[in-house]
Amino acid sequence: MSVFIRLILAAAVLAFSSAHAVDMPVVLPTSNTSVLSIGGSASQDAAASNQNATSGAGAKFKAPRLPEPKVAFPPVEETEFQKFVAESIGKKLPLYGYDAFNAAPTTFAPVDHIPVTPDYVVGPGDEIDIRVWGQIDANLHAEVDRLGQIYIPKVGNVNVAGIKYQDLKGYLKNAIGRNFRNFDIEVNLGQLRSIQIYVVGQARRPGSYTVSALSTLVNAIFASGGPSSKGSMRHIQLKRGDAVVTEFDLYDFLLGGDKSKDAKLQAGDVIYFPPVGQEVAITGSVNNPAIYELKDKSDLASIINMAGGLTTTAAGQRVEVDRIDDHKNRMVADFDLDKNGLARQIKDGDLVKVFSISPKFENAVTLRGNVAYPFRYSWKKGMRISDLIPDKDVLVTRDYWLRKNRIDFDNTKITALQETRTALSGINWDYAVIERFDWKNLRSRLVPFNLGRAVLDRDPSQNLELQPGDVVTVFSTNDVQVPVEKQFKLVTIEGEVKNGGVYQAMPGETLRQLVARVGGLMPDAYLFGAIFTRESTRKLQQQHLEESINKMEQQVRRSSEKTALGAMDQKALEAAKFQAQSQQAALEKLRQMKATGRIVLEIPAGESSVSDIPDIALEDGDKLYIPAIPSTVGVFGDVYNENNAFFYKASKRVSDYLDQAGGATRDADTGRIFVLRADGSVISSQMSRGIFSSSFNNMQLMPGDAVVVPEKQDKTPFVKSFVDWTQILLNMGVGIASLKVIGVI
Repeated sequence: MSVFIRLILAAAVLAFSSAHAVDMPVVLPTSNTSVLSIGGSASQDAAASNQNATSGAGAKFKAPRLPEPKVAFPPVEETEFQKFVAESIGKKLPLYGYDAFNAAPTTFAPVDHIPVTPDYVVGPGDEIDIRVWGQIDANLHAEVDRLGQIYIPKVGNVNVAGIKYQDLKGYLKNAIGRNFRNFDIEVNLGQLRSIQIYVVGQARRPGSYTVSALSTLVNAIFASGGPSSKGSMRHIQLKRGDAVVTEFDLYDFLLGGDKSKDAKLQAGDVIYFPPVGQEVAITGSVNNPAIYELKDKSDLASIINMAGGLTTTAAGQRVEVDRIDDHKNRMVADFDLDKNGLARQIKDGDLVKVFSISPKFENAVTLRGNVAYPFRYSWKKGMRISDLIPDKDVLVTRDYWLRKNRIDFDNTKITALQETRTALSGINWDYAVIERFDWKNLRSRLVPFNLGRAVLDRDPSQNLELQPGDVVTVFSTNDVQVPVEKQFKLVTIEGEVKNGGVYQAMPGETLRQLVARVGGLMPDAYLFGAIFTRESTRKLQQQHLEESINKMEQQVRRSSEKTALGAMDQKALEAAKFQAQSQQAALEKLRQMKATGRIVLEIPAGESSVSDIPDIALEDGDKLYIPAIPSTVGVFGDVYNENNAFFYKASKRVSDYLDQAGGATRDADTGRIFVLRADGSVISSQMSRGIFSSSFNNMQLMPGDAVVVPEKQDKTPFVKSFVDWTQILLNMGVGIASLKVIGVI
């Protein structure tokens, strides 16, 4: 039979035995005829026992056996005292020791693997393995019958009941020696007899149990699940007849490993769990907060010891004891943790609260923020800021050195510019602060000071004296913004400049001045097409872009609802649904577009120089890219030769490039044609209507410009909505690529 089937059968037996509160030996048919003991009876293969028998007291049996099945005991019922404590402290405390009985094995112990003690007394039901060699050879497997006898061929019945295991070999050798001479004998015990015991009182799982004759009181306590939540763990009695054989205290065993009051079980023994005695609870900074049962009189010291002692962070001065006074009132008492306090008696229903020490430091000041070592330093009388920060090295952070010395072997996407900007953010020399606790009104207050004057100049007015508990915080220029002229600014200049790179802008330096300082322009520089981007502008453009998309989404939703309500049949309704899905998909594509932060520099067309660059103030993260002079003009949208580029000629006008592209198609919206200039600006044909109707077509273009011909508005109503937003989108830094994605061109 497979192991899986055997386990199923074992589970079935376990369920039956649990339901009837009676455990019994069960034999499962296997190739080795193993015996699975439910409730503690020994099991082993008789043949294996004969072959593997060893001499002497204390021999271990090694019969094959199945894995120990586990039993799910009834959950421990919450007691009234537990609920009372939980209401007082806001959390549930466990009953001490009950977790030791969770999922205990159904057998009291794997008794076929433990030694038989020399004083074990043989009785009816025991199996005796006898091996004889010499004048006679025999292998015998005999079971002691109810009369206490075994039968040995050619010897007869031999009474073995009451013989101790240590005397059994000599006893049987004498019995066989009456008929034979010159032989040796080896005697061992096979499967031991089972006995029936009873578990009663406030037990977790009361009933009758069939157990091995080797079982002890402790085995039975654990196998039965121990006491219920209403039962005592400290006065467990083993009764035999009219006498109490022993009284066992589980606390002695669980807390100190004391098993001296354990006793062997005999048939008919009764294990009695009396009602629980007096209880106390201890919580807070002890190693094992729980509810404990008292035994006799107990003082505070014994309760703390049962709870594993105080934790490292416990306040060692006093504890609070909530006490129930004569089942009438509640009162609070303070017990000092000195010799007298520890000797004070603890009473039934007491709740002992052990508090942790205060996190307050009596003689320390703290330095934190943009510093090398955020640390807590010992305070000394007369200590000042310059003692806490003796030199500038204290203000160079560890992160700075880590970033400076890092080599990017993993090829991460952190750019050199990002690294430089983060390492060089700088100290805010103008402002630092002391957080100080005011003991007069029990409030914290801030004491600001000038860091540079305190540390660099040792200015007495700023080099403030410190008090115990002060917290000094140093900020970077990223934490608290400093005036513009003091801000740290990294600006990137790329393209057709003589010395492109990343530069730190001087205080008050403008874009024009910086370009001139780094060497000016190269001969092929196309200043009209310069791309200037700014991070603060990008964030603002992105915000407006998202707001605009949200407005368009609202328009689409209202239009879709109106169309759906006006549908006359199922076909029209399906068409409206499909149109709404297409529009939503276009909006999702548009949401993927990101603003660039580009600012139009308004540099005049034609030849230009550094002096034409706007004299604007710089911000950290500004980037200027000056391309080389391009040689083409693009034409996009609804033209016959769409998405093409044509060589630039100064004599050509808008109409010339449209003609080269084959002209506008029948689906083109010729009234909405616009030019996206190389400098980022937009010129629309709608701006040139009326008396200036011909001015747009005759407009001269610049290298890099693009002519865009959108679709006709009555072809796709949804596209019209986007066309109306074209000017706004382009002004937000969204270019030709974005318009292609959403289908405007």
